[in-house]
Amino acid sequence: MTIKDRIQEDMKAAMRAKDTAVLGAIRLLLAAIKQKEVDERISLDDAGVVGIIDKMVKQRRDAIAQFAPAGRQDLVEKETAEIAVLERYLPTRLSADAIDAEIRALMAETGASSPQDLGKLMGPVKSRLAGRADMALVAARAKLLLAGK
Repeated sequence: MTIKDRIQEDMKAAMRAKDTAVLGAIRLLLAAIKQKEVDERISLDDAGVVGIIDKMVKQRRDAIAQFAPAGRQDLVEKETAEIAVLERYLPTRLSADAIDAEIRALMAETGASSPQDLGKLMGPVKSRLAGRADMALVAARAKLLLAGK
């Protein structure tokens, strides 16, 4: 069963259970998937769906960072609930040690050895770790490893 199929089934279950919070988050996700498919005239595979979910989770974390200092706890809770729903469909995340090991392996493959080589390294890293790690964390770890720390 593909991720998209799981999302569809979970939407039906949320409708039956009358769980409006989960249903709303799933509908937003399905709308984003459909928009991407229509815009690019493609049918997304699991990797494409995971990319969309990652983007949506990042958007919600950015929104939380804005709402929390403004004292909008109601919106923080809503965004946090949506993140919890979206993260159900993401593959398990890699540990920091596993991320470091992947970065070191790709450093050896690409010949990247200094902070100036970050751009050369991040392309392969992104394709290999997409959906399995937070790319902001990966970029920070890559910078540290390239700096020799």
